[in-house]
Parts: sequence; structure tokens; C-alpha cells
Amino acid sequence: MKQLVRRLTLAMLVAGIPTGVTLANDSVMQAIADPNNWAIWGGNYSGNRYSSLDQINAGNVANLRPEWTFSTGVLRGHEGGPLVIGETMYIQTPFPNKVFAINLNDQTVIWQYEPKQDTSVIPVMCCDTVNRGLAYADGKVFLQQADTTLVALDAKTGALAWSVKNGDPKKGETNTNAPIVVKDKIYTGISGGEFGVRGFMAAYNIKDGSLAWKCYSTGPDAEMCMDPEKTTTWGGTDKGIVPVGKDSSLSTWQGDQWKIGGGTTWGWYSYDPDLNLIYYGTGNPSTWNPVVRPGDNKWSMTIMARDADTGQAKWVYQMTPHDEWDYDGVNEIQLVKSKLDGKDIKALVHFDRNGFAYTMNAETGAVLLAEKYDPAVNWATHVDMKTGRPVVVDQYSTHKNGADVNTKGVCPAALGSKDQQPSAFSPKTGLFYVPTNHVCMDYEPFQVDYVAGQPYVGATLSMYPAGKVTNNGTSNLGNFIAWDATSGKIKWSIPEPFSVWSGALATAGDVVFYGTLEGYLKAIDASTGKELYRFKTPSGIIGNVNTWSFKGKQYIGVLSGIGGWAGIGMAAGLQGDTDGLGAVGAYKSLSAYTQLGGVLTVFALPDAPKAAAAETPELKKVAELKQPQ
Repeated sequence: MKQLVRRLTLAMLVAGIPTGVTLANDSVMQAIADPNNWAIWGGNYSGNRYSSLDQINAGNVANLRPEWTFSTGVLRGHEGGPLVIGETMYIQTPFPNKVFAINLNDQTVIWQYEPKQDTSVIPVMCCDTVNRGLAYADGKVFLQQADTTLVALDAKTGALAWSVKNGDPKKGETNTNAPIVVKDKIYTGISGGEFGVRGFMAAYNIKDGSLAWKCYSTGPDAEMCMDPEKTTTWGGTDKGIVPVGKDSSLSTWQGDQWKIGGGTTWGWYSYDPDLNLIYYGTGNPSTWNPVVRPGDNKWSMTIMARDADTGQAKWVYQMTPHDEWDYDGVNEIQLVKSKLDGKDIKALVHFDRNGFAYTMNAETGAVLLAEKYDPAVNWATHVDMKTGRPVVVDQYSTHKNGADVNTKGVCPAALGSKDQQPSAFSPKTGLFYVPTNHVCMDYEPFQVDYVAGQPYVGATLSMYPAGKVTNNGTSNLGNFIAWDATSGKIKWSIPEPFSVWSGALATAGDVVFYGTLEGYLKAIDASTGKELYRFKTPSGIIGNVNTWSFKGKQYIGVLSGIGGWAGIGMAAGLQGDTDGLGAVGAYKSLSAYTQLGGVLTVFALPDAPKAAAAETPELKKVAELKQPQ
């Protein structure tokens, strides 16, 4: 491990905007190449959430002020963030998944799309009715609705171009993810790991919505789009890069459990045009009770790299074999350019729910570094680089000798050291800025039978601050950290009373932005971690901070609207400590700091004062006449 860290010390050269324009969608590449836009969930295909705009900088951000606001009219959790293309902003909401097109000249609504969805989809959504964003390409805006309907809307008029069903809510299948467009296809996943849904990634042709390919996370090789000899995995330094082999998934499940095995794909998707690979993570195996599914349960909890044209898996790497704690592997994957032993390589950085941050070779899937990004993590001591597997601490296993165990003090909680809230990367500092959870749990599995469309969880959880376990006297439920992915170390950390559930933004102005569950937008010095600015928005922030420029002026925008897993108690009116899959008890005091309500708040620097006109004798005389006697 130490040898690998030393060899990687010159990593992280620039933000990874790939150069192979002809291999990507031209309209997307043109839009993201213009820093005045915010045209894709991560700012670029690499998911870096970095902007080269620097009008707002560390020297003047303290003067930031709210410029305008927009109410969405929806009260549930507002994740994701707006897209800005030219003079138009596109905003999505949680269920019922409204879409607004807003004219930036006067902030008026150009058009509004509101789908008519059956409300029966709401109780099938695991952890609030969130939606994480839109996609844009070729004059269309794409929305993945909660009821699994994928729609293409005319970007100018909002007219429906086409729609297609991606799943069946009656089976527990829903959607919360932001899709992405590559070349002539749009890519989307599926939610429902808590309902026994079998995860997959699907590609649809953007011209008419017809299915191009669909590849599953578990099951037979052909259905997973895996070639036993050509699809590879990293077996640690002892084995290196090796073929996955025949029936690599089937052999790790008992019977037909893989058919309801989870591995859902509700997170974020990144793309490298040069390699033509789509990257994403798969979620937890079903059920949460590990006793009923002995084996590694491949390929849940896995980073996958697939050919964008065919879906063929090039490589896979499972981070948490036989997951016992609901450590979904769906968090964002950032692509960057690096050096290893003096040679340029493509790298990816992934902050997993399991509490380990992975720096990997993006072309081969080899792990270069895996370290804890929260010191409280205790379920495993480390990732054994020889085998590529985490070394699990028996004390925190949730089953022993084939029996369920009520395990206490597991860190992190099922929320993970970080959930879906995406990190950011600055090529100026070479650091990653990571919104994190600092939460532990008690985990008690129980027997549960599968019934299509019904919860298939099989565990009761209680969550609380990590300080309760580590006895460090702290009660903070979150931290915002700066992470060095070449050394595997935290450079600085900002404790927060609650989890930081907002996506981060890094800018060329040497400022990093994030939001808090109480509702504060905060601006931080990218090098030192010093707070430079804060403003309390109308509701708790679980949205992602974005930036754009319009008519020469830089703006910062963020959706506020408490909800998501951390805010599910308030969003859904839950009160029991173990409700909301264990989150309600940990965040019950949130109601003292914020309330429900979806609002976009847009910030900018004040305009420079206009120069005073030269005083003429006539003006001076008028002024004298107005003086009080």
C-alpha cells in the first residue's frame, strides 16, 4: 500500500474533460465546453463539478447576495440542480416531477411540464420522492420520472417528443436518477433495491426512445453483457487483472436469489469519450438480511465500466463483497488525468458508502489506493491490496455462524460515509471536496419473505452521531472535507451539526460551495477550508450547488427543500426513531432549524456602482434649494 501511494504522488493534473469530441454527443460537448452553461449534472462528462468561472472568488465572495428566487410549488426533498443552456434554465422537482423552463432575462416561466403519475408510486419509493436532475442534448430535455417513464421534451416548447417505460412500479421499480446522453443514446438506471428489484443499466435511442441495450447487475453472463474471458476484474496485487470467468455472478448467489438480488443503479453516470466507457456503481444486494444470501453476491456493490455503444462490460470491481450493512456502491465516479511512475494514466476517484475512497486506473480497473475518508469507519480495518478485498472486523458483522446478530456501533451507518451527494474536484488545488456523513448505527436483521412490490428490507436500524461510538465527545452528524486522492489523506475537515447532503461545487475563483441540512449555502476557501460566506435559504439544502454566467455576470444557484433519506422524517411525516430505515431518530432535531419548501435561490455579486455625474452649477443650485431650513 505505501509503495503504491509513493508512486502516485504526482497525480491529479487537470480536470478530466476528455478530448475525443467525435466520440461524444456534439451538442453536449459544445454546451459543457462553454463555462457560461451548466449543461450536465457534473458540469462535464467526468463528473468533476468544477467551473472555470472566477468572477466570484475568494477575495470577493463575502459580498455575495441573493439575486432572485423561484418557488417550485413542491414540498418534498429537492436533490439535483438546474441546468443552464444559453438564456434558459431548466429545473426539475421531486414527485410529481415538474419541469420548468425559465427565461434568464426576466426569470419568467417559458413552459412547464407536469406529468400525470399515479400516486401509488410514492410508497414504493425507498427514501423520499426525490429526482436528481435532467439531461440535455440535440434540442431536447430528458426527464426520468418516478414511475420509470423516460421522456424527451422539446427544449424550446416543452412539447413531448416521446416517452418510454423503463420499469414497473408494481414490482417496486422506480426512478430517481439523472440520465446522461452519449452520442445518439440516453442512459438510465433503476431504483428499488429495498423491494427486491434486479438492477440494470439501459440505453435508449434519443431519436425515438427505442431500446438500444439493457444490461443487468446480476445473473447470467449474457444478461449482464459480460464476456467471461474479455470482461476483467482486479484480483489484488497477487492476481492482477484477470477475466471474471464463467457464471461469475450466478456462482455467488444461492439458488435464484439473484433474480431479486438488488444491485440497482440509481446514482450518477460518468463517461470517457476517449475510452468510450460509461462508468457507474451498483447498489446493495437484496435483502438487507445477509443470512439468506450467502456468497459475495456479485455484481452488487460494484463499479462497472461498460462500452457506451453495446453495453459490453469491460471491467468490474466489487467494493463490498457480501454486503451486510446496505453500503450501496452508487456514488459518483470522478474521472481525472494522473501520473503513475511518471507515466500519464486515466484515473477515477470514488467515495463509496462503505467509507473507503478509491483511486483506480480508469482503463483497467486496478485499485491504486483505498483509504478511509472518515476516521470513524470501523466495519473493516483496511482494504487488503494483495487480495483486493476489505478486511472485515468480526465484531461488526451482522450475522455469525449463519444466524442474525443485533450488531451495535457499526460505522458508518447505512447512510454511508457519503451517500449520493456528489463531490467536486479542483485542478488548481488537486483536491477533492467531499460532503460526508459522520453517522453510526445499530443493525438488527430479521427474516423477510419476498412479495413483488412490497418492502424487502429485513433489518431494523437505529442511527446516531459517530461520536457516540468513538467517545470523542462530538455530536456532529457530518463533515465537509478536502481529500488528497494521491496520498489518501484528509487535508482539512469542517464539522457540521448534520450530514452534508448537498452536492459540492469547486471554481477557478478558489472557492468551494456546499449546502447544509439547516439550509445554509456556504462558501469555503479551497486551500484552507476557511468559511468565507454563508446565507440561510428558505429550507434545508440537499440539492447540488451549480454555477453559470449570463450577460457577463456569474451566478451561483442551489435548490433548497428538505427531504431525502436524512430528511425523510420531515418530508414524509415520520416520527419513530427507527422509521425511514433508521434515519428519523438521528435527524429528529432538524425541525427546529428548517421547514419544508422547494425554492431555487440564485446568488451573485452586487453590480458595481455607476459613476456619479459631474455636478453642474444648475444641479448645485437645485441641491441648495432642497436643503432644510
